[in-house]
Amino acid sequence: MTDLQTRAASPVQAGGPAPTTADHRRHLLLGRGRSVLKHVALVAVSLVMVYPLLWMLVSSFRPTEVIFRSPGLWVNDLVTTNYTGGWNALSNPFGHYLLNSAVVVVGAVVGNLLSCSLAAYAFARLKFRGKTLWFSIMLVTIMLPIHVIVVPQYILFNQLGWINTFIPLVLPKFLATDAFFVFLMVQFIRGIPRELDEAARIDGCGHGKIFLRVMVPLMGPALATTAIFTFIWTWSDFFTSLIYLTDPDKYTVPVALRSFLDSTSGSNWGAMFAMSIVSLVPIFLAFLFGQRFLVKGIATTGGK
Repeated sequence: MTDLQTRAASPVQAGGPAPTTADHRRHLLLGRGRSVLKHVALVAVSLVMVYPLLWMLVSSFRPTEVIFRSPGLWVNDLVTTNYTGGWNALSNPFGHYLLNSAVVVVGAVVGNLLSCSLAAYAFARLKFRGKTLWFSIMLVTIMLPIHVIVVPQYILFNQLGWINTFIPLVLPKFLATDAFFVFLMVQFIRGIPRELDEAARIDGCGHGKIFLRVMVPLMGPALATTAIFTFIWTWSDFFTSLIYLTDPDKYTVPVALRSFLDSTSGSNWGAMFAMSIVSLVPIFLAFLFGQRFLVKGIATTGGK
């Protein structure tokens, strides 16, 4: 270290004023004050965001006639009949609609994991004509709203006789139509060293064995992220289910919740709020147990 560097590193030797104890305490107090303000602001914003959910939870224990009388979170008359009555309020027990949603969600998750991982491996590792063009087209479809393609899709499925079945809700997932997950896995696979592919190829593995024995075990975080997001988005999907399902026995949870509302007579708000809380339990559990996989999968996708 030169003499100039030594003087620059030490303000006392360079003739600068030495920091006093009072200055040090002042800086500590300012730092703690900023930290407290940040945490208070975060808590306030969190309460604003969570308030609608808390209000719905509290309202599920209120009589229907008093739900909209108070915006507060205090329950004067605690009732549980909204849950028992809401479970059997429709033509089928609410568990029937939970089972319908579970069937659709399982099919969608399996379809996305299978098709999106295969498409991602092809874009990330294989060489074929027009690869860059097709990958660009795939990325463009991410910006394409579902409302643009819903009419031709409905016409196609109607001609095939698949309306009022779960096929239109599940089949597209097996065709890698969710470009977001394909892009997510492509970025993840690009971060895996190609030396592993070459070592497996030396051992006599083809693309199929490389994908199953090398890529799939290493793609755990990306596959978990895809499964969790697919579960949450499919479970909460109201628009697509409303279009393709017309038989009340085939309703999924979001469409069944809509049945509690009636524009010509009194709506059963208490039962709807109660069953909404029940329908949120699977999403809450999926996020609770899959949070670490989400963070790991998203964090390891952006860089190599």
